[in-house]
Amino acid sequence: MQHATPITTILFDYGGVLAEEGFTLGLSVIARENSLDPADFLHTATEAIYDCGYVTGKGNEHAYWQLLRSQTGIRDDDQTLTETILSRFTLRPKMLGAVHALGKQGVTPVILSDQTDWLDRLNARQPFFQEFNRVFNSFHLGKTKRDPSLFTDVLATLTVEPQHTLFVDDNQGHIDRAAALGLQTHLFQNEGLFFTDLARRGLA
Repeated sequence: MQHATPITTILFDYGGVLAEEGFTLGLSVIARENSLDPADFLHTATEAIYDCGYVTGKGNEHAYWQLLRSQTGIRDDDQTLTETILSRFTLRPKMLGAVHALGKQGVTPVILSDQTDWLDRLNARQPFFQEFNRVFNSFHLGKTKRDPSLFTDVLATLTVEPQHTLFVDDNQGHIDRAAALGLQTHLFQNEGLFFTDLARRGLA
């Protein structure tokens, strides 16, 4: 069934959508290794990466890990902690296949990610940026998806209307902010439901 409003652009989150959520998976490992509650540690670590400015390019990796050490008492050096996370961002072949197929249909695929310079490093390890028309990363933009104006900025840059844009993310808060601005949205839970939704929209 063709969705009522045609989609011309799809904004994809990276971690948890295009790839396994390495941040969450890696932090869970770090929590267990340091005998910390994984849920509490995830919350603290997530807030810390925003608070120290690393996710908006105003801080760096070392400042982040130092802040988290001071807050939680975790051990290990920066390189070990970072690798625990980066090694778990595994690209999902079916999702990249979908991106490629959508591009061939004339839909503009775009990455919109709250990420640090880790995203650039992950692309250097296993290139995927070339599958997308644009890559918008909070580290370079100085603004995150917690700020609704980020969506407005991205749509203006792409010269696309919100109603013709589908935003795919695994974070309910980000989805709610995008929906409030008139974007079509898909809360990503698994590949099966995503492909079902694409078919419903006439895109599969």
